[in-house]
Amino acid sequence: MAESRFPIQENAATNGTETADGRASRRQVAWRALRHRNFQLFFGGQLISLIGTWMQNVAQSWLVYRLTGSALLLGSVGFAGQIPVFLFAPLGGLAADRHNRQRVVIATQTASLVLAFILAALTLTRTVQVWHVFVLAALLGVVNAFDIPGRQSFLVDMVGKDDLMNAIALNSSMFNGARVIGPAIAGILVAKIGEGWCFFANGVSYIAVIIGLALMRVHSPARAANASPFEHMMEGFRFVNQTAPIRALLLLLGLVSLVGMPYVVLMPIFADQILHGGARALGILMGATGVGALLGALTLAFREGVKGLGRWVAWCCAGFGTSLIVFAMSRIFWLSVVLLLPVGYCMMLQMACSNTLIQVMVPDALRGRVMAVYSMMFMGMAPIGALLGGAFAESLGAPRTVEIGGLACIAGACWFALHLPKIRIEARRLIIAQAVAGGEPAEMTTQPVED
Repeated sequence: MAESRFPIQENAATNGTETADGRASRRQVAWRALRHRNFQLFFGGQLISLIGTWMQNVAQSWLVYRLTGSALLLGSVGFAGQIPVFLFAPLGGLAADRHNRQRVVIATQTASLVLAFILAALTLTRTVQVWHVFVLAALLGVVNAFDIPGRQSFLVDMVGKDDLMNAIALNSSMFNGARVIGPAIAGILVAKIGEGWCFFANGVSYIAVIIGLALMRVHSPARAANASPFEHMMEGFRFVNQTAPIRALLLLLGLVSLVGMPYVVLMPIFADQILHGGARALGILMGATGVGALLGALTLAFREGVKGLGRWVAWCCAGFGTSLIVFAMSRIFWLSVVLLLPVGYCMMLQMACSNTLIQVMVPDALRGRVMAVYSMMFMGMAPIGALLGGAFAESLGAPRTVEIGGLACIAGACWFALHLPKIRIEARRLIIAQAVAGGEPAEMTTQPVED
């Protein structure tokens, strides 16, 4: 059954050429989730909104650095903005599993719009202080604790299970396409007219995604729950703890977020003190990471089925750590820009592969709560890492801090690779069970996940 899905690739391998029909078929595979009207609306609105989000991220980092010049405070703002995800994501997952996911996401996007305009007003009127940034970052973190599980769970409502993996890949591609454009624009705007207009543009950008969400016609009903909210929430944690493949994926993701991702928080120091650039250099560096991440997401978009993704997770984690170490050693600006391409590529491919594997293994009734744990590991561990990274950078320096994180990622990849054979059988059983229940594509039901 699986072989019949790939005749074009086989012919190409045999003849050494690829036909026009083959290229067209690959393009159709890469963009197949966009055949759904609801995902088209989501894709267009989110692309605009995420450009604004990345503009705000870069401008906020530069604002804090300009006001304080402190690596520790850079890490502390990152901590304040993301620790609410770790604390409140279980409530966000509960909301995604018990309420209408479309309305949950509309509410979170509206709240984000309001917070962006408040920060813009404070900055443009020159009344902004560091504590304002801390408070608004923390409030946005609370919003994200509900937005991330809701939005990730909402993907299956928009496209169904057959196109879920492609929707995840395209969502990651969109995220990183914006990551390329947003920082580049922010670097120019911050240098020319200041941070406030980046925050204002971000507030305006949320209007597009809210309109897109409101125009959707999607069946996303509230789900009845027999248990109490606390018992319902704990059910998600128990499922993750008792499911070895999901537990291993999330532990590795949490490790990378804790020790690897702080390089993002320390990027203003690399741009200014080590590479002797400035706000524009910061935008270029962040944009280079985004280019690599976009390529990683597109790599997944061209795939059909989940065979081999477990190995990809291990290799990408090791590649991420190695790339971080080499980047930290560089003192040449354009060499550093080039080295950030594999950093972004490996980081995003590991994240997207992990997301895909988890979503094809989890029952829909538990999807919101499991994605809440995913949010806790991917974004919730990052603030703790940001705080530790800022503290280490104060005493050891930013390059040494990033090098230590890279070594820890390589160690984590080795641990995951050693456990891979043990979790392969259970992963395959879970994927088959969800395919039978929800009608996954044939290749997900016939191929082992880790071969």
